[in-house]
Amino acid sequence: MATSETYFRKGFGLKDQVRPVIESEYHSELVDRIRSQGCRRTFGDVTVRLAEEFGFCYGVDRAVDYAYETRTKFPDKKVFLVGEIIHNPHVNNRMREMGIEFIYPDDDGHFDFSDVTSQDVVLLPAFGVTIEAFRELERIGCVRVDTTCGSVLLVWKRVEGYARDGFTAIIHGKYTHEESRATASQVRKHDGGKYLIVRNMEEAELVCDYITGAPDRLSREAFIEHFGKKSSEGFDPDVDLHRFGVANQTTMLANESLAIGERLEEALREAKGDEYVEENFRSFGTICSATQERQDAVKELMVSPPDIMIVIGGYNSSNTNHLAHMCREYTRTFHIEDAFCIDEESGQIRHKPELAVHAPEKEETDWLPEGPFELGITAGASTPNNKIGEALLKVLKIRGIPLPEGARQPLPMVGS
Repeated sequence: MATSETYFRKGFGLKDQVRPVIESEYHSELVDRIRSQGCRRTFGDVTVRLAEEFGFCYGVDRAVDYAYETRTKFPDKKVFLVGEIIHNPHVNNRMREMGIEFIYPDDDGHFDFSDVTSQDVVLLPAFGVTIEAFRELERIGCVRVDTTCGSVLLVWKRVEGYARDGFTAIIHGKYTHEESRATASQVRKHDGGKYLIVRNMEEAELVCDYITGAPDRLSREAFIEHFGKKSSEGFDPDVDLHRFGVANQTTMLANESLAIGERLEEALREAKGDEYVEENFRSFGTICSATQERQDAVKELMVSPPDIMIVIGGYNSSNTNHLAHMCREYTRTFHIEDAFCIDEESGQIRHKPELAVHAPEKEETDWLPEGPFELGITAGASTPNNKIGEALLKVLKIRGIPLPEGARQPLPMVGS
């Protein structure tokens, strides 16, 4: 176990010192004003409707706090960050401006810590890191500041418990995502621990077909090939799908995770019977509350869909992508990475029109409706409020609407 001298999970008691800086960089008076008026306000011919829950969640807020506290606590030390603190380009750029060096993984998710010494400080991101990465940093002897979200830790506890009790962990998530990789690694705390990651219901059905022995199921060899990078080493579907527990990456679509869990249970019941399922199937709700709240807020907003919807957040942010996907089912939706994706001079918007993380951006000029319209806005859990305010101000400028009284322009960055 890491010692308190080199491992920190509760910050350094500097929250009051760094909070004014964080507020000045990520706060929006305009957003607060709209929120205080029931998340609805009209500017000229644009009626703005905010989802009731959006932006920084508790886990992200905590991770950002700890990053600022770390830079303040160790002003003269080299500070590294494993991956990205959160999936937001603005926040990560701010980390770089503070002199924090990023260590990115290779294609297989492995990190090269050869430049890290015992004299350095390493930030672990809100997504967490694999047990192998954690142990390597522990071996180096550097100071580790762990910002792993509590909701992620809860999933880890479930997955480790599955492995301890001889259950395979079937995880609904993206196998290339930092969180899913870290979660899956928890099975390796126990000899023989196994995991399988399914991306969506389509992949879950492949698993169900194998469990039930469906006539058109994948062969053993085809199954192993398909899930090769999405499963633990030596995974054998003929052995490892007899008893399993279901978990998920915390930022997935809640309804899809629940449906996948129910479908897997149904398949095991069909293959083995009710009594067998009672002893050999486990499932726990592991979608984080913030993700659920933001998805519920979008559903509520879509009871009466706005004319267009802007969803703000990193293109590699899972929870933001899912919010955008939900909105597209109801109205014309623009997923933008940051306020800079809107050009008030040309009136152009750059956005990602598809759910896939690496889908190319699309540029559009005549994207705002003519005449009065409703504009809906939400943001991922890693998007600061100032980016929401900046995006709205740009829309109003394009429409030629005078800026709201007291609306702040983006502030210059405060020095580290």
